[in-house]
Amino acid sequence: MTTLHLLGFPRIGAKRELKTLLESYWKQEINNEKLLNASRELRQRHWLLQKGAGIEQVPVGDFSLYDHVLDAQLLVGAIPSRFGFSAATLTTQQYFELARGNDQQAALEMTKWFDTNYHYLVPEWHTNTRFQAQTAQLLAQVHEAQALGLQAKPVLLGPLSLLWLGKTKDQAFDKLALLPTLLHTYQQILTTLKASQVEWVQIDEPILALDLPSDWLEALASSYQQLQTGSPKLLLATYFDSVAEHADLLKTLPVAGLHLDLVRAPQQLAVFLDHWPQDKVLSAGIIDGRNIWRTDLAKVLDKLQPLADKLQQRLWLAPSCSLLHSPFDLATETQLDADIKSWLAFAVQRLNELKTLRCGLQYGAAAIADELAGSNHAQQQRRASHLIHQPSVQQRLAALATDADRRHSPYPVRAAAQQAWLKLPLLPTTTIGSFPQTSEIRRARAAFKRGELKPEQYQQQMEQEIKLAIQRQEALDLDVLVHGEAERNDMVEYFGEQLSGFVFTTNGWVQSYGSRCVKPPILFGDVTRPQAMTVQWARYAQSLTTRPVKGMLTGPVTILQWSFVRNDLAHSEVCRQIALALNDEVRDLEAAGIRVIQIDEPAIREGLPLKRAGHSSYLQWAGQAFRLSSSGVADSTQIHTHMCYSEFGDILPAIAALDADVITIETSRSNMELLQDFAKFAYPNAIGPGVYDIHSPRVPQVAEVQHLLEKALQVIPQERLWVNPDCGLKTRNWPEVEAALTVMVSVSKTLRAQLTA
Repeated sequence: MTTLHLLGFPRIGAKRELKTLLESYWKQEINNEKLLNASRELRQRHWLLQKGAGIEQVPVGDFSLYDHVLDAQLLVGAIPSRFGFSAATLTTQQYFELARGNDQQAALEMTKWFDTNYHYLVPEWHTNTRFQAQTAQLLAQVHEAQALGLQAKPVLLGPLSLLWLGKTKDQAFDKLALLPTLLHTYQQILTTLKASQVEWVQIDEPILALDLPSDWLEALASSYQQLQTGSPKLLLATYFDSVAEHADLLKTLPVAGLHLDLVRAPQQLAVFLDHWPQDKVLSAGIIDGRNIWRTDLAKVLDKLQPLADKLQQRLWLAPSCSLLHSPFDLATETQLDADIKSWLAFAVQRLNELKTLRCGLQYGAAAIADELAGSNHAQQQRRASHLIHQPSVQQRLAALATDADRRHSPYPVRAAAQQAWLKLPLLPTTTIGSFPQTSEIRRARAAFKRGELKPEQYQQQMEQEIKLAIQRQEALDLDVLVHGEAERNDMVEYFGEQLSGFVFTTNGWVQSYGSRCVKPPILFGDVTRPQAMTVQWARYAQSLTTRPVKGMLTGPVTILQWSFVRNDLAHSEVCRQIALALNDEVRDLEAAGIRVIQIDEPAIREGLPLKRAGHSSYLQWAGQAFRLSSSGVADSTQIHTHMCYSEFGDILPAIAALDADVITIETSRSNMELLQDFAKFAYPNAIGPGVYDIHSPRVPQVAEVQHLLEKALQVIPQERLWVNPDCGLKTRNWPEVEAALTVMVSVSKTLRAQLTA
């Protein structure tokens, strides 16, 4: 019989229980024992849910208190020595200090997990990095699952992917030099798991979907030849793109099975089926692990039937990737439009889809006739729905002029026009947009949504928060202010709620990092802007001060990337629709007197295809979408953009082609190493490299900020250098914010005085 399994499951819980636990622990409201016991109960509840849905190979080790890549570092004992911690005796508090920093050390760098919005903690590799297996926590989870009568399938991040995802420190060297000792450590881990009666281990090598150098591919065969000795059966998992170019190698690799992502790359199946080895399992990732559209069961069953006939019990079924990227349970959504809800499936529903497909394969389509009828009805209803298509949107796109995405004048001309009225000093200071979302703000917003606050009462409360933010910024002596975004729940959700073509869930949360969860909008139809979204708040903020206030928007690519996007229209077309809707807002802001406008695009690098062959096309339409959103304004209107927590060095020409007047970008966790790329490329416009990490509660020291700015001045001309934090400040509290910004402004003033002396 076909085996059902998962590559991973959402950690946060149906009601974000993990978030609540973590934040309670960090606030010292619960102790270590309470955190660990409650976490254990949560993951066991998830395992039993999977078992009840017929999942035979239950993933173990995918549950993390913060990040699975951090856990992989701990499993092999690779804690950065700068913290002074011992991997063998690491405490829970120290674990979180690796992720969040402490008074002495900045946190591990954070960046995006391939092309998702999940952030992982970047391993630090040194020439003297040593590895030592630390299996106690993983074994404890294995034994927990076994005690519940489950077939535990430990999930490990593979050694090559772990090395690849890390960064070399202190000096440049070939990371592969660490592979021999790392492989020895993995052997120890696998041997220990086999001794604990583990039959299968899932070992993830997602880097196989990238364009890998030849030496890394050569290392793959020898690595797994070594790992298979004395280990449980290994299921090598690939996902997020095709690995067809490695088919010959993967077929001969000494592993017991291979997982393929057949949602992102269905075309690769034919290559692997040709002469598939008789002794290997093929895991078909045929359920979408990264989007929420209901599976077309009849279509998938038709594709699976010949596969099942050929492979029989060697066929396993799974989602395309870990369900980490999916909301938990659609059943909790009681407010969604009934038709739209019928088009969707969350993680729990994915389990049922797998179970249904297996039943169809085993007993025939007649055995799942009701399920097939329901699936077919949902697919047909969605295709025909009047909710999806707006002819006026298509007509507007078709009528665009060829230069509709271009500013009137080149950057030097615009910069002069902007400085003529802004009159900013050298090293002008600003923030990225948001200020602390206090409990008072959250309570007011929740009361307004429940109807307990009248619109005029809510507006008064939000205006009071805006006034407070303006007063505090003036007291800090920042040069370009923001209104603080008190009225915004999320940088994408806020805009999606006011644009047509979007719908929202109540509990559709997805983990972004640690305790940070986002609730992606569902982008199901054509996009328009029925009315202004931000103008009243920006106009009010500007009325309170003579200093310039930035209008704050989320860019079209980020809204696209951070939504669950319709799969019946090319992403490029959806993105252009969003861009035109945002451009309406940009022009209204300018007309209202807001002449500095920031259009955030933190996700532009995240959306880059994993393979180079797709880069040019993506960057062309993504860049055009940003320019469409920001075009049509006067030269004197200053357009900013913001990017963070991705590797941007390889797309700097495309970032320059956005033609934003000012780009602010995260750099502090990496000690501004991105500046090396800016120096090589000679970025032409103004830049604000982040000078302190907002995701850590620690307040930066004067010397740290000064060091970073002095590094920046070596690369960026002083007249084009801005000073700002890494990202928005909504997750921090006001004492932290004011202390950090005080340091930032004081350092800027000190250096400004030196430069003008």
